[in-house]
Amino acid sequence: MITLTLDDIPNILMYSTPLILGAMGGVISERCGVVNIGIDGMMCMGAFTAATAGYFLANPWLGLLFGGLAGGLIALLHAIACVTFNADQTISGTALNLIGPGLALFISRLVFAGSTQTLTVSRKMPKIFSQEVSGIFRQINIDVTSLIALIIVILFWFVLYKTKWGLRIRAVGEHPAAAETLGINVRVLRYACVIMSGFFAGIGGGCVTLSTVSCFSPTSISGQGFIALAAVIFGKWMPHRACGACLLFGFAQILTVKLSGEKSLIPSQIIAMLPYVLTILILILFVGKSVAPKASGKPYNKNIC
Repeated sequence: MITLTLDDIPNILMYSTPLILGAMGGVISERCGVVNIGIDGMMCMGAFTAATAGYFLANPWLGLLFGGLAGGLIALLHAIACVTFNADQTISGTALNLIGPGLALFISRLVFAGSTQTLTVSRKMPKIFSQEVSGIFRQINIDVTSLIALIIVILFWFVLYKTKWGLRIRAVGEHPAAAETLGINVRVLRYACVIMSGFFAGIGGGCVTLSTVSCFSPTSISGQGFIALAAVIFGKWMPHRACGACLLFGFAQILTVKLSGEKSLIPSQIIAMLPYVLTILILILFVGKSVAPKASGKPYNKNIC
């Protein structure tokens, strides 16, 4: 029988953290009207860069920063294609999902003597320790990146719904032509949001290689960017709801780990599919009920509009 305890909370947060950061990137990009299905490629490039920088610099914080910058650079390509040249956003994102892993493996072979796996990072991200209080809580340790991710969710919610910048982002995502008449530079704002999207996706990938595991390999990300994108849709493009969806996926991952450790008639390969099956079911059940920002996925040209 599978039982969940307080000791599982840090693990749920650990598995959810990369998804939360990737989902926040998806939220900020789509809120300004640019669909970003290239989150997986950005997370992959961020994971590789973070692991490489973390190994050579022996500093996980710098590794995480470089991972975010790498994701931002990949996102810049998406912004140039979609915002400047009005390319199809779905095709551009798909291309990035191919470019990200391919570029990461290519550079890995150059830097690590032909290996597609980086060397082990000596220092991982620190953890926050909570002591036992009145015999109620056991001593548990939560990764500091999980706390950072939850703080970012709160900041995203505050910025989007409580500040003029958030109002401008939402206006551009709903009706860019009307926003332009109010003096908002749609292109500049979309560039900023798309690059920011890649930055947070890159940090999410970095959390995988600097917190969950200690190196980058071709299977480090394994479609987590697509799960984060599903969380954005399930969360109706709202930061707090997308975060809740990511926690649900993290919970599914913990169930997968626990089921794999139990004696079961179900093959381990089937059990490992649980998070992805859950993603498909959620998309089937909720994608029709979710309403994206009206201008999401639509190129904007002020000379035409």
